Amino acid sequence: MLWLTVSCSALIIAFILLPLTEMVLQPSLADLGETLRDRDVRRAIQLSIGTSGMAALIAFVFGTPFAYLLARKQFPGKKFLEGVVDLPIMIPHPIIGIAMLGIAGRNHWLGRLLCDAGIRIMGSVTGIVLVLTFVGLPFYINTVRAGFEAVPTRLEIVSRSLGASPAATFFRITFPLAWRSMVVGMIMCMARAVSEFGAVVIVAYHPMIAPVMIYERFTAYGLKYSQPVAVWLILVCLILFLLLRHFSAPKRAA
Repeated sequence: MLWLTVSCSALIIAFILLPLTEMVLQPSLADLGETLRDRDVRRAIQLSIGTSGMAALIAFVFGTPFAYLLARKQFPGKKFLEGVVDLPIMIPHPIIGIAMLGIAGRNHWLGRLLCDAGIRIMGSVTGIVLVLTFVGLPFYINTVRAGFEAVPTRLEIVSRSLGASPAATFFRITFPLAWRSMVVGMIMCMARAVSEFGAVVIVAYHPMIAPVMIYERFTAYGLKYSQPVAVWLILVCLILFLLLRHFSAPKRAA
């Protein structure tokens, strides 16, 4: 049995690492340096990081109360809501882009409302953030919900019995005990968002984020010109996952 588990583990690790290793090793250091000096590449990577960070912040502000509701309350339709939260993970992402355009255009009342308010979705940073928030929200909400569920309810009950309001109990008891899950959730949301391509390319080809630039350079110039940009994006993802491992590591006993 041991040989089977070791063989399968080695196969999976090789399956993941082999293409990524080849991707990282093929461009020369000169190519990587030249790519990083390219102003368009730097702008695309910065836009990817910035818009993904904004998506994670939006997920924190609006997703935290929702995650608390799912963790602490039982109500009819809860399973349905949990399924709705997971939908962006399962449906093809070009469909997300098309769906976003469906409500952001002039033919929809919401699109007309946004246009009248001067908010443009198509081909804008706002549209990119909207799409990245959509695809990243499930990762934040599910992570934070698990964090809230790990906080003992008896602590909240004791706080309420001592006269604290629900809001005071949340900010003095629940939030401090669950903050690590929120940080992990934001990193997961950002890591998922920074790699999004399918939905973004439909809503906003320009301004160009890094995955869209990689696709453009591959189709226009070939593998040689797309690989260095991909390597820099892999490094960004690697940093995010190192942060994820740091914050998700179990706390050591004092």
